[in-house]
Amino acid sequence: MIAVAERQPVHSPVLVAPILAACERVLGTDPRGWFADATVGAGGHLTAALERFEGLCGVGFDWDPDSLAEARANLEPFGDRVRLARSAFAELESGLAATEVERPLAVLADLGVCSLHFDRPERGFSALKDGPLDMRMSPDVELTAAEIVNSWSEERLADLFFIEGGERRSRRAAAAVVEARRRVPFQRTMALAETVERALGPGGKVHAATRVFQALRRAVNDEGGQLEHGLAAAERALAPGGLLAIISFHSGEDGVVKRFLAAAAKAGRFESDGNKPVGPERSEALANPRSRSARLRTARRTDVPAPAEERP
Repeated sequence: MIAVAERQPVHSPVLVAPILAACERVLGTDPRGWFADATVGAGGHLTAALERFEGLCGVGFDWDPDSLAEARANLEPFGDRVRLARSAFAELESGLAATEVERPLAVLADLGVCSLHFDRPERGFSALKDGPLDMRMSPDVELTAAEIVNSWSEERLADLFFIEGGERRSRRAAAAVVEARRRVPFQRTMALAETVERALGPGGKVHAATRVFQALRRAVNDEGGQLEHGLAAAERALAPGGLLAIISFHSGEDGVVKRFLAAAAKAGRFESDGNKPVGPERSEALANPRSRSARLRTARRTDVPAPAEERP
């Protein structure tokens, strides 16, 4: 079990204003029902929704015990208006069943990593703080970042760094990792970060290993699979007329969301709430640098039945 660290200040949720505006456009000014946050993190988005709309109740899910504990503490003032459970985005329907919530009016998923994770070196997410090379979002995940960098082939690592991290010099980074691990296997984040930085050179404002770390995190937690299954689960769960809101931070993720909504709209299952993603206002980008790459896509669920869940 991943230990719950000492409470940290609530990190700033991104794109709160456009999310609340989308709620009003799609649900009206006085919605009454359940707002489901499939990636509740520290609870910032859910807090904003419940403060704005008194007729809403909130249900939040996260598969990280640390985040869920943080959310539970931060959302305590709302009392019985909030229910929480540990569940991944892809397991949204199981989470809703466990909390006895049916047909939420809105489903939100923030695909970014909660900043609390980067503040806790023991989680292994940061290229700036030394810790074990872990990167698991949940204790249920078996694969670690150390296993990937120490066992995957150079070609496979290069593909991972390029596809999931957008690292254009992925082959150089992969070659440096493979060469270094021949001497000593990687166990710590700083050892990997320094190896990549030596191979690629200083990264300026952003650490040179940032994209490599992003790629490893996405692979460890199967974030691509989580997104695809989560979108389908949200479609099945939403009430007719309900709002789907997805925040992405990676062009590949945004592309997946865009294609999903386009296909669903073509089939009549969603109505677009705007053809282009919404980014932060300049004031938010300056106040919260994490928001700069955030993109929000929203859509309204129709009453056309969703495809049945595909089972292996």
